[in-house]
Formats: sequence, C-alpha cells, structure tokens
Amino acid sequence: MSDIEERFARSLHHASKQVAFGEAFVPPIVNTSVYRLEPDPSGPYQYARWGNPTWTALEEALSILEDAETITFPSGMAAIAAVLYSIVKPGDRILLPSDGYYTVRVFADTYLVPLGVTVDRAPTGTVETVALDGYRIVWIETPSNPGLDMADIAAVAARAKAAGALVVVDNTTMTPLGQRPLELGADIVVAADTKALNGHSDLLFGHVSSRDAKLIGGVRDWRRVAGAIPGPFEAWLVHRGLETLEVRFSRMCTSAQVIAERLGQHPKVKAINYPGLASHPRASLARTQMRAGGSLIALTLADKAAAERFISACPFMREATSFGGVHTSAERRARWGDAVADGFIRVSTGCEPTEVLWSAVNRALASA
Repeated sequence: MSDIEERFARSLHHASKQVAFGEAFVPPIVNTSVYRLEPDPSGPYQYARWGNPTWTALEEALSILEDAETITFPSGMAAIAAVLYSIVKPGDRILLPSDGYYTVRVFADTYLVPLGVTVDRAPTGTVETVALDGYRIVWIETPSNPGLDMADIAAVAARAKAAGALVVVDNTTMTPLGQRPLELGADIVVAADTKALNGHSDLLFGHVSSRDAKLIGGVRDWRRVAGAIPGPFEAWLVHRGLETLEVRFSRMCTSAQVIAERLGQHPKVKAINYPGLASHPRASLARTQMRAGGSLIALTLADKAAAERFISACPFMREATSFGGVHTSAERRARWGDAVADGFIRVSTGCEPTEVLWSAVNRALASA
C-alpha cells in the first residue's frame, strides 16, 4: 500500500466519523447568499462570497489528498488567474512553457504584459537548463499539453529556490494520484478539475494547493475580493466525482499504456508520444516522477485528413476539446494553433473496457 492510496482513502472518509447518527453522509448543497450574523460577525460563514459549506467539504477532501491547504475556483483558468494576480506585480518576470496550455500564454500576454510584467517562454523539456535568476515565477506543465514533454520538477524547484523564484506546477494531466509536485519541491499546484478529477465532463472547476501559508492566503484573499467563486452545486458534483477518481484514473492509465504500446507498432502511425513508453525521451524521469503514464496519448498520423477520418471512424471516441472524462475523446490540436503537425491528435483515454476500446481504435485506423 502506497502513501497516496492511504491518503486517498482518508480523503474519502474525511467526514465519515463527524456525521451525527441519523444525518446524511453526503454533504448538502448550500444555496445561499447570506448567513445569520452574530452582533460581531465571526466564523467562516458571514457572506457567500467569502465561504460556503459545500466548498468547505470539497476543500477539506482535496486538502487531505494534496497534503496542503486547497482553495477551489469556478474553472482551471480562474485558479491560474488567482495565482498570477495574487503574486505577480509590475516589474516582475515570469517564465511560462511555450508548449503548454496556450490559454495561459494568452492570459499573460493580454492582462499581465500591459501591467508591466515581463513574460518569457521556454519549451518544457529545456526549463531545467534555463537561467532562472530574476524570475518571480517559474511555471511548469508536465507532462505538457498537448505534446506530453516533461520537466524534472525536483531539479527545477531546486534551481528556482536558489534563484529566489517560486515554482508553480500545473498538475491537471496527472491529478494528485499520478504526480505529487509539492513533494518534489513545487511551491504551488494548480489544476483544472474540469478534467479527470471531476471526470464526467459536466462542469468547469479548478483548485490551487500550497503548503506556504502566505501564498495560499493571498490566493484565498484574491478569490474573496475578485469574486471568482465556485457554485455550490458544481462543488458538490466535483466532490462526488472525486470519490471515484482512483478507480477511473487507474482504468484510464491502464488503457492508455496498452493502446499507446500497440499504436507504436501500427504502420499508419507516424509518431507516438506517451510517458509510459520506453521510447519517450524522458522515460526514466516518468518512472521516478509519475506513478503512471497518464491518460493522454500524443498520436501523429499522415496528415489532417487522415487524422479527421480516424477520429470520425472510431465509435468510442468523442470529438471534443477537453480531456480526462470517462468517455475517450480526441482532437486534432493544430486547429488551435499549437506547434504540432497537421496530423497530430491528442487522445484522452476514458473508462471503456480496454480491449473493446483498442478494437475500435484499431478498426478506425484502417480509415486513416
């Protein structure tokens, strides 16, 4: 039994023994904008922009799983914005991955650069060698989305600490079960819980975790003042999704490993990138830094037409831009401007039975 498995079990049961006999185990959905106040207001619930019991139930579970205080947000980008706005000030420099989720770069260029923040970029695979002196934040997304390149979190964190920089890791692709950035030296973890943590493709959500009280306090204050708060129903749904994360993520990673290995042998596949493959450029790092290869596969077919034919022909593959759900999905990422080949496909393996999914994928490749 691993520590993370025990931690996940504790997150499942974080309130089990606190529930009084005759009361519900499932946390309530508290739809309110006001609370009854004492003459001198105190306590966690004074106004709905400041706190909500449904958020609290989820944040307590996530805090146990992350082993760090956790603040929730209405989307992954809201979580990212909270980190950047609560830390960065005019004159600061930040380093972003040039091959990571493109909306982070769009956000920085649109809203931070005009404030006097210098935004630099580096490919994920090179950040370990970039000079980090003078940076306020070094942002890592590993494995990167969509190319699945990797960075050594511990190595970057050690160099950033020596240079006086903070390290933020976007852990969306791996979840707290697949990778533990805070234990590798990161200062902050962000995640789009829209993806695998919720897992059902029915809401937007995000969270920020940190063991640094000042940093997470700044994130919490920014949420309270800016109003980037999650809805109680969405928080309740994520709490429900979290409870099946371990079994879902295990199936997704198992299927991705099997399918990636077989795709690597298929004559119609021009290139395959998956952290669990021995052929991945950072395979040794994946074995030490990650608990599994993840649920995403970077697949390249001959061209745009072949990629579109393949996706359309697979009956168990949704044409969708998100990932991490129980249904396998895929998309041709060049259409968003990512620096990938026209035939590049990001495949997100779902929870379908592995051999049934592979059979459908294999048949669809005949159309590519």
